[in-house]
Amino acid sequence: MNKVMTRIKARPGTRPPVRHDTRRPGRTPARTNRPSTAQAPATQHPRPTDRFADLLLAVLSGRRPVHSMLRHTAGRAYDELAWLAEQGPLRTTHGTHPVVRDIGYYVAGPGTLEVFARIGAGDRLRAMAFRLEHGPDHRWRCTAVELGGPRLPLPHPDDY
Repeated sequence: MNKVMTRIKARPGTRPPVRHDTRRPGRTPARTNRPSTAQAPATQHPRPTDRFADLLLAVLSGRRPVHSMLRHTAGRAYDELAWLAEQGPLRTTHGTHPVVRDIGYYVAGPGTLEVFARIGAGDRLRAMAFRLEHGPDHRWRCTAVELGGPRLPLPHPDDY
């Protein structure tokens, strides 16, 4: 099975991670003679699934304009995104901004990911799905976007 969960937020009510500050008195961390293999968080690149979930959420919640996704979309995805943003499904008036709670993806084929994200705003939980394709220019592009609710009507063949 190719389904993978990539980001899981801590549930409310759980304790935050323990602070390990060596400048404060108390237990000192054990020293090792081998170099650290972990990269600093500033040098790590976010996964394309996380990056696109955050970009799409910013557009659908009204924090970024739709045209900011022009170079990140391909095919009909931009039209779907513009239509969804016009509907304003993730805009909140209560002051609670929606956030990505967790993300998972399915490898649909070589260079193709189908991604799902759980979006939380206060006590409401929504679902967002999108498809990413890795192009010949080695860039990821969103090719489809869906939220729970009505979908963009398909054009009639006579409209072409």
